[in-house]
Amino acid sequence: MTPFSLNPAEPEDTLNEVAAAIQDDLRKYLTCFNTQLNTPQPGAIRFRVQLRCDLAQCYDEIRGRVEKRGFTPLLRQEEDQTYLTLIPVVFNPPPSAWWPNLLLFIATIGTTLLVGMEAGWDGTTLPTLAQLLSGWPFALSLLLILGAHELGHYFAARYHNVPVTLPYFIPMPFSLIGTMGAMIRLKAPIKNKRALLDIGAAGPLAGLVFAIPILLYGLYTSEIGPLPTDQPYLLEGNSILYLLAKYLVFGQILPSPDGLDVTLNNIAWAGWVGLLVTGLNLIPIGQLDGGHIAYALFGKQAKTFYWPILGTLVVLMFLSEGTIWGVWILLLFFFGRVHAEPLDDVTPLDPRRRTVAFITLVFFFLLFVAIPFTFKNMG
Repeated sequence: MTPFSLNPAEPEDTLNEVAAAIQDDLRKYLTCFNTQLNTPQPGAIRFRVQLRCDLAQCYDEIRGRVEKRGFTPLLRQEEDQTYLTLIPVVFNPPPSAWWPNLLLFIATIGTTLLVGMEAGWDGTTLPTLAQLLSGWPFALSLLLILGAHELGHYFAARYHNVPVTLPYFIPMPFSLIGTMGAMIRLKAPIKNKRALLDIGAAGPLAGLVFAIPILLYGLYTSEIGPLPTDQPYLLEGNSILYLLAKYLVFGQILPSPDGLDVTLNNIAWAGWVGLLVTGLNLIPIGQLDGGHIAYALFGKQAKTFYWPILGTLVVLMFLSEGTIWGVWILLLFFFGRVHAEPLDDVTPLDPRRRTVAFITLVFFFLLFVAIPFTFKNMG
């Protein structure tokens, strides 16, 4: 997130005058003590404060008054004391171009159609239009799940007045699922933990609204039979929710001890992929959806999850036969250490949002697949 305007550091005398003026502006909302200038960065002002209002209700008014003087207010709790830091930045990002989002979306339609194509393409020539369009059940199902997920984030961000881009879909040709998912980019910090929870949880929950019915319908229209013994095949991993879905549809745990399993059709495969992607995003670490939820729920203590989770993924990488965990370990090693800390880090979650946070963490355990893929009879 990049600030659109940045004030240069003011001379200390001028900064003193600004600090005094801001104290007067905010007198209705809080009392300021112990003014520190150029802390924690040049041009910043830091106060120890005593609140006179409910921050959940009055933070926007505080921010509006402070932004008029070229600052953004950060509120932090340290050793039972509340501190207000005014950083010399005003977040006012310009609109984002929409055409990259459209081009990536069109490309992802193409790559998911390729994955979903029916038999008849030998992979050595360009597919015909009819062959390509035969993959529409998979492409439509998966893009509905991913699109709902990202639009959940998008509309939650817009509701909380956080500037945000449209979804970026990520095509991934010559792969098992045709895409690396989708993402949005927040262009300014989130206001408080309540908004952070809403934005973080809205995506997975919206995606599941589509993923679960798509999976159940796909399973209902798929067939069960004996696992191949004379040819290689790919066995998808079981999450708890996936096991329950198969039991609900077929009345038994699959794969069964006598070698029966379901052969997923394109719609069921899209539903399984949707559950997998949702589970991955709910890992409670860093900038992932689960990281946002964990920080909203546990605050800075959420950072203690980083190394145990990374270590667990390293173990799973050696136990599994695919490269998925290796890729995720690299991504999380470089990008998973930093959480999205809100501007107001003092306002706690209300009871309803705490319940939502716990529900989404339960979904993480229901959706997580320790070994996503197993290749059988490969020789």
